[in-house]
Order: sequence, then C-alpha cells, then structure tokens
Amino acid sequence: MGQKVHPYGFRLGVIHDWKARWYSRKEYTQFLQEDLKLRKVIEAKAVEGGVAAVEIERDGNEISVTLHSARPGIVIGRGGQRADELRAELGKSIGKKVRLTIREVEEPYLEAILVARNVAEQIERRVSFRRAMKQSAFRVMQAGAQGVKISCAGRLGGTEIARRSTIHQGQLPLHTLRANIDYGFAEAHTLLGRIGVKVWVYKGDIVPEVGRESVTTETSEVSQSS
Repeated sequence: MGQKVHPYGFRLGVIHDWKARWYSRKEYTQFLQEDLKLRKVIEAKAVEGGVAAVEIERDGNEISVTLHSARPGIVIGRGGQRADELRAELGKSIGKKVRLTIREVEEPYLEAILVARNVAEQIERRVSFRRAMKQSAFRVMQAGAQGVKISCAGRLGGTEIARRSTIHQGQLPLHTLRANIDYGFAEAHTLLGRIGVKVWVYKGDIVPEVGRESVTTETSEVSQSS
C-alpha cells in the first residue's frame, strides 16, 4: 500500500494542508485550469531557482501565489527585476492580477523534489548513478532527516535492458499517518532515454492538533475523577 499511494495525498487533512486553497462550485473547472497554467509558467521561468513548492490562494478576485525556492536570489533577480517579470508573466497567462510572494527554503536537502532534481542533473552530466544516489542520501541524512529512500529506474549505466536501483537509509514508515514523509519525482533526459528518479524523505512525526486536544481533555478528566 505504501508503494501505491502518494505519500502527500495520503496525509492530506491529517498533517498536510492543500497546496491550492480555494473553493468554487460554478467556476471550479476555470480555476483549476488557471492553477495549472500558473504552475506551468513557474516551472518554465524559474527552472534555476530550485522551486520546491507552489501554493495558490484565492480571496475574491485576488490570486496569491507563494513560491518556495532554494535559491530566492535567482528568482528575485537584481533589484527584483526577475520577480516583476515573473509576476507579469503569471498575470498575462490567466488574464488576472497575481500577487507573488517568494520564500526561502531553509534546508534544500530536506525537500524531496529538490533532491530528486539534483540526482537527475548529476545523471545527465554522466555522473555514476550509484555515486549520485549515495552522495544525495548521505547529505539528506546529514541535513537532519530520519530516513531517506532514493530509487532510479531506466537504462542505468547504458545497459540495453531497463532496471531499477534503490538505496535506503534510516526509517521510512509509509503507513504511519503522523509521519512527515516528503515525496519527489524527477526525470533525467539522457542520450539513451529517460531515467526516472523517485525520492522519499522522512522528516519525523507530526502530532495532529486534534489528537493533542483529545489527549489533554482525557488527562484532565482522569485527574478530576481521581
């Protein structure tokens, strides 16, 4: 089950929140298409910025886009020029005014999507896939993760038959809902074809707020009865 369910979607509403926070019945299709256009523009224009996540919020006619980047200086540019260009491009793509916020990712090696892209880029530069996986897993554990799993699939090492290679360090409780597990996927475009890179990063447990309140209530009831 842990291999079939997306770790982020599996924990939505438990320890994770939605990355697109809005609700609409009549204009759902239109809003969804606009969100996809915004994400597509960011993916194309901010490739070098190390974008880890994009959050979209709607408040009336105003659209707020929060971009989490490992290299915010590149996304913002000198004097905020690139940020203004990106904001204008986002507004042009959907024909609405967009408010852009850029936040820095504190620890890039704890973001699975950034680790996956890093491994994919090394494979594209013809670095040995085993070396790239081992180095990335070591840096993830050094960054404070409790567990990491990196899997590469495709024509690894230039072989004729595609295969899969996986490296695993630490713990990775995929079935535990309170476990904060980040998942990322990237592709390496090589001369012999594409190589898929999947990364799971276990950052520790998050106790939901509801669980904490119930535990506190039960504790107070026990103390009163005793």
